[in-house]
Amino acid sequence: MANVGFPCERDGVEQLLPHRDPFLWVSRVLSCEPGEHIEAQLDVRPDLPIFEGHFPGHPVFPGVLIMEALAQAACCCLMAAQDETVALGYLAGIDKARFRETVLPGDTIDLEATIVQANSRFCKAEVRASKDGKTVAEAIQRYFFAA
Repeated sequence: MANVGFPCERDGVEQLLPHRDPFLWVSRVLSCEPGEHIEAQLDVRPDLPIFEGHFPGHPVFPGVLIMEALAQAACCCLMAAQDETVALGYLAGIDKARFRETVLPGDTIDLEATIVQANSRFCKAEVRASKDGKTVAEAIQRYFFAA
């Protein structure tokens, strides 16, 4: 089991996940019940290169990256409950994804995941991203783990 206390900042997130810049999409973990539930955040930095092309003159944080941020948050929760033999969690599926609000440069989005089914190789989570109390995206995600 990873030795990370909660809440934690980016250094704690990096102990749980193998991701690094430019593809680490969890800024901090606010609370975590390992293997059960997590509340985290992503600070959407205005200087991200993605905004140069998505979209010029009207930057919007891509929905696919919101889904990735939710998957990373859920995997933080799962990795906090795993032993060191589990090294990677892979996103294996997204069901019932809905996007409700846009995410803009400078926004902070709240990431929440509830693990609804899990074993040593597979997991299913209900995930939700929000800003200012409004849902921006939600889905059911599936992950599998590799040693």
